Amino acid sequence: MIRIGLTGGMGAGKSTAARALADLGAVVIDADAIAREVVEPGTPGLAALTERFGDRILADDGSLNRPALGAIAFADDESRLALNGIVHPLVGARRAELLAEAAPDAIVVEDIPLLVETGAAPWFPLVIVVHLDEEERIRRLVSSRGVDEADARSRIRSQATDEQRRAAADVWLDNSGGPDDLVDAVRTLWDSRLVPFERNVRDGVVARRPVAIAAADPTWAAQAERLIGRLRAACGDRAVRIDHIGSTSVPDFPAKDVLDIQITVRSFEDADALREPLRGAAFPVLEWATVDDPHPSAVPGEADSSLWEKRTHGSADPGRPAFVHLRVDGWPGQRFSLMFRDRLRADAAARAEYLAVKERAAHEVDGTSDPAEAVATYSAAKGPYFEGVYPRVLEWATSTGWQPDSSSAPGDGHAPST
Repeated sequence: MIRIGLTGGMGAGKSTAARALADLGAVVIDADAIAREVVEPGTPGLAALTERFGDRILADDGSLNRPALGAIAFADDESRLALNGIVHPLVGARRAELLAEAAPDAIVVEDIPLLVETGAAPWFPLVIVVHLDEEERIRRLVSSRGVDEADARSRIRSQATDEQRRAAADVWLDNSGGPDDLVDAVRTLWDSRLVPFERNVRDGVVARRPVAIAAADPTWAAQAERLIGRLRAACGDRAVRIDHIGSTSVPDFPAKDVLDIQITVRSFEDADALREPLRGAAFPVLEWATVDDPHPSAVPGEADSSLWEKRTHGSADPGRPAFVHLRVDGWPGQRFSLMFRDRLRADAAARAEYLAVKERAAHEVDGTSDPAEAVATYSAAKGPYFEGVYPRVLEWATSTGWQPDSSSAPGDGHAPST
């Protein structure tokens, strides 16, 4: 089973996307429908709302007058927070019941209007955002639903901004065309990403891409931050820090379109304890990747292979391949990953040298059809380079007073210093 978060601003067309997903076989859990269910007449939820906002939110038949409640609750932050504090726990409990009823191979889509606002995005392996320009949303709400324009504007502006939703979105569905266009986009997403993603999660398979150097993608940093948020949620306090590392963490640097994330742990006991939480977050383990190879063999005190042990997981998402390296705090591999990243960010000559190495290694992989063999060949081809560059990176770190940055976000191109 895989859980997908679906959201979008009021009037953006999220319900159309949800219906299309349901038609394709998804189990759709509609937070709005649950929110209506938990405040039906006679429920504790309706009683709590009436106590907080008064009888003016009730219709003549004793049911909830939702427009009246909305006009009050969305008028100011205090009222909105009070509404959320009553309804959200009730919705969460009912949602948990529905999840428990889903089949083991289900693609569960949770339709949550305030997914971004409530900070829930990291708890989903994939977040889909349906987007429509604000003025068009208001026009549709007024003309199709009969919503008062002032009320529509107030409610829309109490929700997340487009920028906040875009930061949370793994998939951005533009609904500026007709309904058929949105449905077609959903069908393509279902076949190309959601179905294989669920299968990979169920089978414990890491998604792969061919080894090829691509032009730098300016969204790599934002994509990495979404993965880091999910990994933080899965790891809790067993993670000392989580960082975007590797070539994709260096701005404007060509790289394989595969993200590398490092989780720093206190011990391998913590790393092993994270095996199932990470799998549950859609990052299955790679059993064979237990040591950094290549690693220096001629550096005094650091040539011992045991010092370069690690645990490795990978993303099951075919739309966003990634490797997750768990390394022990202060061990050579953990520190080198951060040093090397920061040196590349700071030194154009170092970037040019490494790019040439990667391009030669990628050329050696041409024609290799087996993904595991391609990765092994690519890594081996870079071995001599890392033998030579490791002591130079150590020297650079010493001369600059390098210390690991406290932030997981890409820096400004300069090495952090004491």
